[in-house]
Amino acid sequence: MSALPQAATKRPAVLVTGPDLAPAALEILRDYEMVYAGKTPTDDDIVACCKAHDPVAIILRMGKVGVAAMEAAPSLKVISKHGTGTDTIDKTAAAARGIAVRAAAGANAAAVAEQSLAFMLACAKSVVQLDERMRAGHWDKSSHKGLELGGRTLGLVGLGAIGQRFARMADAMEMKVIGFDPYAKELPSYVERVELAQIWQRSDVISFHCPLTDENRNMLNATTLAACKRGVIVVNTARGGLIDEAALLAAVQSGQVMAAGLDSFAVEPYTAGHMFSAEKRILLSPHIGGVTSDAYVNMGKAAARNLRAVIEGVEPAAIA
Repeated sequence: MSALPQAATKRPAVLVTGPDLAPAALEILRDYEMVYAGKTPTDDDIVACCKAHDPVAIILRMGKVGVAAMEAAPSLKVISKHGTGTDTIDKTAAAARGIAVRAAAGANAAAVAEQSLAFMLACAKSVVQLDERMRAGHWDKSSHKGLELGGRTLGLVGLGAIGQRFARMADAMEMKVIGFDPYAKELPSYVERVELAQIWQRSDVISFHCPLTDENRNMLNATTLAACKRGVIVVNTARGGLIDEAALLAAVQSGQVMAAGLDSFAVEPYTAGHMFSAEKRILLSPHIGGVTSDAYVNMGKAAARNLRAVIEGVEPAAIA
């Protein structure tokens, strides 16, 4: 008698809260069934995908993962961030369920640091405004004065992989670099560790590179802005909630802040009619600081490795 055919074993599902994943990351996850939530998944979309597929893991690219999504996925073991910030994950709920949370630490450091540098230079040199004036037929050579950054002070809030990479760029430009980060251990010789109050008081440029927590929400506000040098430049490629947006707008309009470059916002996605839209001295980008072709691959691979490390107990370095 011939043996009956074996039923195909169903592969465990991995939900990606986005439209795709880098081919190199998919190769790492070749033993899993991949499910995609689309380009801009809502909370309801993510919950619906969890109910339909009961994933063992979520790779979080867009949107948030909260209690409802976790409850809809009883097999869920890990939420692996396609990036570094985990504030879009309810970590308290995850801990209560025994769900691991992992971040792709350092995978997009180069991309975000370069975006920060681009904003700093664009603000100091009025790149966007001068381009607009030129296209309107104006030649402002006799009236425009740019800001020279060499010799000025960059204040970094957060000295992880991104902050330290930006510090190295600023040092190469002969800027003085000061930084605040209570968790940073060894720092390069060109970064002076200071308390937060000194960041506000001494910096010509302030750049944020820290996660958002309940303790540091709106850390740049009317009071701290008033403590800054007049004409300071503000750069934020971290999290929008670090800045009181109304206070920043008022500071730009008063001249207390010369210009700002922002890649993240208190509420995302940014929509038409936002208070910043009419202020030309606030430069905007849609939270794409970490989105380059290289970072896309690096973050995908790191998220995939972290996922397998939790589910299979395999160290990331040992995963192909």
